[in-house]
Amino acid sequence: MSLKFDHETKGWADLIPRRNPQSNLTSNIDTRWLVIGAGFTGLSCARRLAELNPSDKIILLEAREIGQSASGRNSGYAVAHSHFSGRYQKDQLGQYKRIDRINQAGLESLSAVINENHINCDFKESGIYHMAADESSFLECDYFVDYLEKREIKHEPLSQEQSHLKLGTNWYQKGVKVMNGALVQPAQLVFGLADKLPKNVELYENSPVIDIRKGKINTLRTPESTIRAENVIMACNYEPLASGQQKQRVVGVTLSGSITRVLTQDEIETLGTETSWGVLSLHSGGATVRLTDDKRISIRNTAEYNNHRLLNKGQLMARQKIHRQSFDNRFPDLSHVPFEHLYSGVEGVTANKTNIFKRLSSNLYFAGCYNGSGITKGTAFGLAIAELASGNDLELVSDCLGTEEAKWLPPRPLLDLGAWYITKQRFSGVGKDR
Repeated sequence: MSLKFDHETKGWADLIPRRNPQSNLTSNIDTRWLVIGAGFTGLSCARRLAELNPSDKIILLEAREIGQSASGRNSGYAVAHSHFSGRYQKDQLGQYKRIDRINQAGLESLSAVINENHINCDFKESGIYHMAADESSFLECDYFVDYLEKREIKHEPLSQEQSHLKLGTNWYQKGVKVMNGALVQPAQLVFGLADKLPKNVELYENSPVIDIRKGKINTLRTPESTIRAENVIMACNYEPLASGQQKQRVVGVTLSGSITRVLTQDEIETLGTETSWGVLSLHSGGATVRLTDDKRISIRNTAEYNNHRLLNKGQLMARQKIHRQSFDNRFPDLSHVPFEHLYSGVEGVTANKTNIFKRLSSNLYFAGCYNGSGITKGTAFGLAIAELASGNDLELVSDCLGTEEAKWLPPRPLLDLGAWYITKQRFSGVGKDR
């Protein structure tokens, strides 16, 4: 089976010095451990496998260059507490706690690895804003504040005046800041994680797996090599493999965003008291907005089904008109500030908003699909799938195994129609939150 992989190089990687990729795999190889996908899950998994099996060689394959998949194209939110839409449900308290333990495990792991390896990635544990601009999200804000209060999670409710003071915009009518959680330059983080892997991890980039045959020894092919692996861990998110994967349960939803040039000091002074911040919308289709450490504003607010692909130049330019309007709405005093970068990215989404963590056979595992919150959860899933494959029974493994099964999705063309419709519904009633 021949698979196509996007090689678009735009995104957050444009803001930092270019990294020299590792070579692709060109020789046949036998290995005990093979990890497919070098995003947050695969990098975390490979690192933990190397620690648990110091005498073994760990092979890590990435279909593109590091940072060009979802891990380097997200908006850089390392959440500690997930936002569950709707009212607080007392009978779901166990699930709330389970998911927060997973998030926290990922956040703590990232913080430790960043500090131990001196990875410069603007990692800032300063909390995350959740904001509402339209009536459709006002009630959701009230629900979320009630949830945080009942869970005794440290937070700060915000009025329109308070959000203006902190963020420099009157656009949001109300909101809440969750004090735990971090912001990061996502491409810089995955660059650093990849470059600081343990010595017994061999990373190969531009090496997509195009075929897999399950067995006591799994046999896989890349365009230029054959790999025989005792254990295979698939951390490839929404992208299918030729065989060996479960039935289709994930679709790729394509998002787009724009990033401004660096703001001048005069422009920065029109903003609020926070020197950098990140806003997540309390509407599922609302804009994600950040003031970065290097004084740029990023905005991401389109999502669509595009057959699991990035957007082409023409599509991107059309989407940027939407970014522009949303930016000007929030920051009218900065409407003269041009966008300097324009990019798209694909996130893995399931029909019932769950994740995938499972053993597919005795020596084949899958972890992935985070519905847009993959930095902490993906890191934790990577740790847990390494422990599971190594035969270790930990609370984190049990928490990840407790994930609800992702619903089966129909084959094409019904898949395409359903994915298009579900994604479109995401923006229903978004109003001023877009």
